[in-house]
Amino acid sequence: MGLTITPLEGQPLGAKVTLPEGCHDPSTLSAEDFKTLYDGLHEHLVLVIPGMKDLSPESQWKLTTMFDPTCDQTGKSYGHGKEFRHDKSVLRRDGTSIPAFPQVQVLGQGDWPAGHEGLEAFTLRHPVHFDFHKSPLTDEEAYQKNLTRFYRWHIDSALYDLSPPVCTTLLGIHVPPHSRKQKIVYDDGDELELTQGATAFVSGARAFDLLSPEEQKRALGAKVVYAPHPYIFISPARATSDGLTMVSEKKEMPLDALPPWEESKVKELPLVWTNPVTKKHHLQVHGCCIYRLKFADGTVLELEDARNEVHRMMRPAIASKNVYAHDWESGDLAIFFNRGVWHSVTGQFSPGERRLMHQCNIASGKDPVCLSEDSLYGEAVDHVMGSSGKEEIAA
Repeated sequence: MGLTITPLEGQPLGAKVTLPEGCHDPSTLSAEDFKTLYDGLHEHLVLVIPGMKDLSPESQWKLTTMFDPTCDQTGKSYGHGKEFRHDKSVLRRDGTSIPAFPQVQVLGQGDWPAGHEGLEAFTLRHPVHFDFHKSPLTDEEAYQKNLTRFYRWHIDSALYDLSPPVCTTLLGIHVPPHSRKQKIVYDDGDELELTQGATAFVSGARAFDLLSPEEQKRALGAKVVYAPHPYIFISPARATSDGLTMVSEKKEMPLDALPPWEESKVKELPLVWTNPVTKKHHLQVHGCCIYRLKFADGTVLELEDARNEVHRMMRPAIASKNVYAHDWESGDLAIFFNRGVWHSVTGQFSPGERRLMHQCNIASGKDPVCLSEDSLYGEAVDHVMGSSGKEEIAA
């Protein structure tokens, strides 16, 4: 029996994958089974394969590259490193690299002894909203009432020089055995109960569908300009309480104080990206890193106004009914379509609790595009493993 995909019951997105009998490594799937996996990822946006605790970093890296023939297949270029580990970057404490396969990052929480995948003793820190949001929860709210926040809604990408990865793979190796429930309370009274440390996902297609027809038309012609070295640029600033964007207080690092940067490497991407399989439009924007928003009619919104505008567009999509919060079990391998979803860390851990995960995403060789309605069904998109990247043909 071949690979099967079963939609998650009662969830707004996501599906469970059952590998073919006898297959324990998804990077070794046949071309036919991988095509099913590829199409399923673009349709369901998040796929979960249970029982992958022993998947090697090499196999995880190989599987990740299989979803994008335009990305570097040699392992020499993978799209993170200096940009993410810079001592001023907001991402600097979020993990460490596996020595033999630096394309794979080790994420989690707690102190770990030497020996894991060739690493010396290391300490992991789960990203928490306390030192990133402008107005964080109190300790009483977080640790006694078990409230939490979306840390930062985002797309995995350097957003400077490099193109956004097509997919991310995230493997849960060690998960606290008695995870407790935590709750997100929205500004409008909406609530979302989730398991401690759940990863939250929303569909960019759902976000686009929630816009009015007039807003959709305007969004289809819009471009997002990201700040140079965006994670360093925003490091002195603080985020909104929903994790969608930054509060504008003129605290950002001045452009002339950033590490050297080139105008040609500043990323300008469509506000809307087209799914190469379903042909759906996805509102895909990293609200925290936006610098400028440009519309087809010549209107340009600068930093604060750009943030306000994307926040207005993004906010309906994170309502609790639209969120899939993955409850991690040891061995879960989550594969998500990074060009079709936004995701966020949630939760906080108590002293002594530990978690260990492997994450991999590889910068693509080409930027995403927004196809016009005229070309949407006219373009022949070769999305099978080994394609030439025709999904990148611009309208």
